[in-house]
Amino acid sequence: MTVIQGILLGILQGIAEFLPISSSGHLKVAQFLFGLKDVPLLFDVFLHIATLAAVIIYFRSIIAKLFIVLFRFITRQPNENSSYNVSNVAPKDEIGIKVILMILITTFVTGIIGIATSKLLPELPLKLVAMGFLLTAIFLVVSGRISKKMHGDIAPDSEEKDDFYSVHDKLINVKQALLIGLAQGIGTLPGISRSGSTIAGAQLVGVDRKTAGDYSFIVSIPAIFGAFLLTLKDAIDESKELGKSFLQYFSDTVGILPAIVGFITAFVIGYISLFVLMRIIHKGKLSWFAVYLIPLGIIGLIFF
Repeated sequence: MTVIQGILLGILQGIAEFLPISSSGHLKVAQFLFGLKDVPLLFDVFLHIATLAAVIIYFRSIIAKLFIVLFRFITRQPNENSSYNVSNVAPKDEIGIKVILMILITTFVTGIIGIATSKLLPELPLKLVAMGFLLTAIFLVVSGRISKKMHGDIAPDSEEKDDFYSVHDKLINVKQALLIGLAQGIGTLPGISRSGSTIAGAQLVGVDRKTAGDYSFIVSIPAIFGAFLLTLKDAIDESKELGKSFLQYFSDTVGILPAIVGFITAFVIGYISLFVLMRIIHKGKLSWFAVYLIPLGIIGLIFF
């Protein structure tokens, strides 16, 4: 893999990971067009880690507050006596603990489906990837219309990132968390957008689009990190079978410099894309991406 190819794949990952158009599907198409059929999955997940870093930085305030509440819960420190006080956004720690519990439930369901699909469907043909583009488009259009009927438009002054943590009346419940986990699990298939299916799934089970957008990316953190650890283990095992160090194996199959520039590019472009997408979500315009996905899917079915 060349440095230019690493940059191009990084740009593609940074855009497609957050915009609901399927990063894994686009990477498969790009690898096919570039003739990179032998690129290991590790490079794909390596780019996902770059965009994961963008998610953590963008939602750093929410993540920090959840960790603080979890720390207080584990150490049994009451809110009013704790030096780690976030009571200005979460009057009750029970709110934060419930959010954490829902994240764990969603992650568990996603993990089960992700492991199953990786074992049963290790490699999908490009025509099925193209069908995934079409399914994602349908999800976005249908969920957007249902969300608008249920919740209407969201006022501009409710678009603060911290709102997700301080919601009191409409916290995500267990049933919703399970179904969102199912939607995110389906989104692990190439061609089906993880962010698109998760946001759409959340909207279909009654979550307003602002919370659905925030929750989608919060639950992506353990999902992407877990996929990275599993892929890293497989890569280390393969490098041992070949009698190489992991660094040598990675250098031979991907290349250190292409990986570095791909990572940096994916991180920068990913953060910008996330910033733009959150504003599109607030306006309820996710169905816009169907205009791109439908022709792409049709072209894929014809020519791939």
